[in-house]
Amino acid sequence: MTAGEFQNSSSRPMPEKLWFNLPASEVLAYWETNPDRGLNHRVVKERLEQYGANELPAGEVRSAWRIFYDQFTNVMLLLLMAVAAISAGLDIYQREFPKDAVAIMVIVLLNGILGYAQESKAEQALQALKQLSAPLVRVVRHGIIQEVKSPELVPGDIMLLEAGVQIAADGRLIETVNLQVRESALTGESQAINKDGNLVLAPDTLLADRLNMVYQGTEVVQGRGTAVVVATGQTTVLGQIAQSLGAVQREDTPLQRRMEQLSQALVMGSLILVAVVVTIGVISSGVFLIPDLTWGTFWQQSRLEQLLNTSLSMAVAVVPEGLPAVVTVTLALGTQRMVKRNALIRKLPAVETLGSVTVICTDKTGTLTQNKMVVETIVTPQTELTVTGDGYSPTGNFLYQGEPITEFDPNLTRLLQACALCNDALLQFDQGWKILGDPTEGALLTLSAKAGIDPDRLKLELPRRGEIPFTSERKRMSVLCPPYAFTKGSVESVLDCCQFFDQRELTIADRDTILHRTELLARQGMRVLGFAYARQEKLQEEGLIWLGLVAMRDAPRAEAKAAVALCYQAGIRPIMITGDHPATAQAIGLDLGIISTAQPPITGKDLVTASPTDLRTIVQHNQIFARVSPDHKLAIVQALQQNGEFVAMTGDGVNDAPALKQANIGISMGITGTDVAKEASDMILRDDNFATILAATEEGRVVYANIRRFIKYILGSNVGEVLTIGMAPLLGLPEVPLTPLQILWMNLVTDGLPALALAVEPGEADIMKQLPISPQESIFARGLGSYILRIGLIFGLLTIGLMLWTFATPSAHWRTIVFTTLCLAQMGHALSCRSDRYLLIELPQFTNPFLLGAVVLTTLLQILLLYVPLLRQFFGTEQLTLTELTLCFGASTLIFAAIEVDKLIRRGLRSGTA
Repeated sequence: MTAGEFQNSSSRPMPEKLWFNLPASEVLAYWETNPDRGLNHRVVKERLEQYGANELPAGEVRSAWRIFYDQFTNVMLLLLMAVAAISAGLDIYQREFPKDAVAIMVIVLLNGILGYAQESKAEQALQALKQLSAPLVRVVRHGIIQEVKSPELVPGDIMLLEAGVQIAADGRLIETVNLQVRESALTGESQAINKDGNLVLAPDTLLADRLNMVYQGTEVVQGRGTAVVVATGQTTVLGQIAQSLGAVQREDTPLQRRMEQLSQALVMGSLILVAVVVTIGVISSGVFLIPDLTWGTFWQQSRLEQLLNTSLSMAVAVVPEGLPAVVTVTLALGTQRMVKRNALIRKLPAVETLGSVTVICTDKTGTLTQNKMVVETIVTPQTELTVTGDGYSPTGNFLYQGEPITEFDPNLTRLLQACALCNDALLQFDQGWKILGDPTEGALLTLSAKAGIDPDRLKLELPRRGEIPFTSERKRMSVLCPPYAFTKGSVESVLDCCQFFDQRELTIADRDTILHRTELLARQGMRVLGFAYARQEKLQEEGLIWLGLVAMRDAPRAEAKAAVALCYQAGIRPIMITGDHPATAQAIGLDLGIISTAQPPITGKDLVTASPTDLRTIVQHNQIFARVSPDHKLAIVQALQQNGEFVAMTGDGVNDAPALKQANIGISMGITGTDVAKEASDMILRDDNFATILAATEEGRVVYANIRRFIKYILGSNVGEVLTIGMAPLLGLPEVPLTPLQILWMNLVTDGLPALALAVEPGEADIMKQLPISPQESIFARGLGSYILRIGLIFGLLTIGLMLWTFATPSAHWRTIVFTTLCLAQMGHALSCRSDRYLLIELPQFTNPFLLGAVVLTTLLQILLLYVPLLRQFFGTEQLTLTELTLCFGASTLIFAAIEVDKLIRRGLRSGTA
């Protein structure tokens, strides 16, 4: 992405130059400025008009009214509103209160409010990006140091940087004094970067390696510096990310697409059934044989009013009014279970979407690793030791050839003292062991504490009397603690100061051996430091005695390896995408089992030269990506999606936000994540732990399985209702067996309560051994559609038989008997829906007590409709005799038995096929 691509429409484009590839003097000359005087007020005003303010635009947000209006564009709700309008018209025509219409509109309104509650939280990602701008910036203008508001910065301004400053614009460094900048929000690098304004870098230098640049939204942690502003507002790297974030188009989740598909299928089926019933009913009435047919005659003879009432009842029966509420509650229950497993869901549909994930793109630092530097290896002239322990806890063992040691030779003791004394960090316990200061120094301090050294006491015994601080040029630090001087730093730098090795002169062969061992450790992703000391009263970095190597790394989380193995078992491919060094990324990938062979990581430079076709091939066959920039992460996610993958992407920094939003599931870090990343994500990991993603994925699969479970329960019953209602006029019955109000009762109460209980049915034991659910899978896939039709047919045939028998008996209560039988039969159906494979008697009976409670409660409520006068009057039911009620229970039990027999037959067919 170039700066020109992200220009403000009201300002001129920023020059497209590689500022890091130019000497500082040329950059100053281009912007016609200098470090001593800066810009004058006239030039500032001109450039503010030319390039615009140094701020990011707010994103467009749907109004609350628009969100509410959009809830009523769903085809099922539109059908219900049409049914309510026709029902109201018929009732008013008959001079009756339109209670059916009122009840239907209440349901429509409640569904609308429920949908609004889900979507009303507006996107805040761009607003969070804007908050990263520093409110005040110290600059040089007219030869005077002054503070200006961040939006007033212009290209050519001279920024003054010091520790604690949040950088307000992109700049080319002019002067640096031990300047360190934390860029993790942009690059993913966990450690502060040493900056050097004297460098001139190659044109293909990646963002993480541009040591002569500073960027908006990053923070100075040490030292000071001066920089000339080269990009402001939307032309900064942060601004480009903001534009990328705004340009990303989110697609509907699989569940949203399936619910839309279900809605369309139900509405289309309803319209077809209504048309068929009305047409057959009118034709069978013989009305067209009447000569001189008038509208009045047609209305009376064709039984059109009865057919319309039948059609309205069928339309209400087809639409599962309680389904949106049940789906929402199911997803909400899923979020609660995920919170207990440290996954916080921001957007409800993401709960189910996790079950479809085929690829997890994860960052390394803090997610697969502990985000704590831990010393793992010590190499002295006499021995090599392995160090164990967890994070910054000062407990652990020193192992020689796998066996712990408790006594340390003088050289090792001196090395451990050097780790504590040549150190500015502090080790503290505050709800866990924490480090104040540089993580590398924290690891060294922890190492000495593991050996039983009290750093505070040691510093009192050997107080610091002199110091040569670390610089990026020298790459080492030395302290004088009489009678000793200690030095630590890069191995080559410390060796340059050494004269002795193991009580003799340091030879070229010794040096080569040390450097070779350093290279081997570095290949394992270790950060290696060298240590030396000497007896000195005046601090001098010469004539030192080599002590040894200390190798550390951001160690993998203890549970990460098992989580990666579970990924592969569940058919999910883990991919590591990091801004860290390729060797480090490869070592962690091998250690965790992400890759099985030493496959070289793909770097950002490889991605820059790859065509879109090549990129799709690269992402299909590689698991480790290192030294990547923000647009690379986005491109990787898009290429995976083009390959048909369903992608979960983790991230914590501003740089991750576009990729998080593009991914099918964006997962941000709760501990280290920026507000921008959290707002762009669907899920937040409260413990920043990769294993939590797998736990959430398991919950997602359980949620989807339960959604399918209650959909087959609800729709199987509804099909039976539709068949019963539709056949009534065709069989010559004088009335519709079920009124719209009774159907609403069945769809909301006798369907709704057991369906909610089915939502908490425990998952199957082997659910994480199954392949991910295809995002393109229809809601009716894997036999669900045929099940709904079969069970609906069982419901319909047995209920129609009961209806004809009771009507012919004759029974004045035949409609109430049909209504009650259908309601009671749904209770048996709910119990049967607990499993696709096992009969109810084969299942543990009390693993879902909520379902048992829902069945009992709903049965009692149904009986109340028969025997409470007020309820009878409202719902149009009649009081049944004991014999009639027994008949209802018997018929419903027969339906339950038929469903269980169907399950046995299907199981036998599957066994035969297998």
